This record gives sequence, C-alpha cells and structure tokens, in this order.
Amino acid sequence: MEKLAIVPLRKKSFRELSGGQQQRVLLARALCATEKLLLLDEPVSGLDPIVTAELYQTIDALRRETGVAIIMISHDIRSGVEYASHILHLQNRQIFFGTSDEYKNSDAGRYFLQKGDFR
Repeated sequence: MEKLAIVPLRKKSFRELSGGQQQRVLLARALCATEKLLLLDEPVSGLDPIVTAELYQTIDALRRETGVAIIMISHDIRSGVEYASHILHLQNRQIFFGTSDEYKNSDAGRYFLQKGDFR
C-alpha cells in the first residue's frame, strides 16, 4: 500500500474510490499475489490523461524497484514505447517484437507513431 500511496484509502469502500484509486488498489492486490510477474490488461482504460500518466509512472517505478516483470496489454502505443523495455505489436499477426528503441526505428514504429492510427 505504501508503494502505491494508498495507505490513506485503507478504510474506504472500494466503491467510494475514484477510477485511478481503484486501479492502484487492484495493482496492490496483484502485487501481494506475485513475486515475479504481473499481467495487466488495459490498466489505464477509462482514466483521465493525468491519472493515466501517473499510473504509467507508478507501474514503471514498481518494475524498477521490485524487479517484477510486467506484461501489459495496451492500445496506447506512445505510452508503451515511453515506458516499456520491449514491444510486441500485434495486429492479426506479429508486426514487431524488440526493444522500444528498435520499435521507434522500425517501419511499424515510424508508421504508427507518426500516423497516430493505432487500430
């Protein structure tokens, strides 16, 4: 709870929390259940841009501080490239797999990051 700055929420009902607070609580619960790997499916879905950025930063800090490997599914390519060490880009097939830097310099990365068409 301390790592996710949610100690003040410990006595609140989950239903009373904002979307960002709920995501942090769910992330804390997941961390209690694992030591090696977290699988996150669209963890920022439905959050406003400020809370989204904060949650991405929190996930990145957890990865660095705990050493837990994180596999995250996201349609947010720009944030994925910013925060992920590796990118697996799928679109009915594997389009790319490699480091974020390699993705930025790949044909797929240049196309999707420049165009902004992520579907």
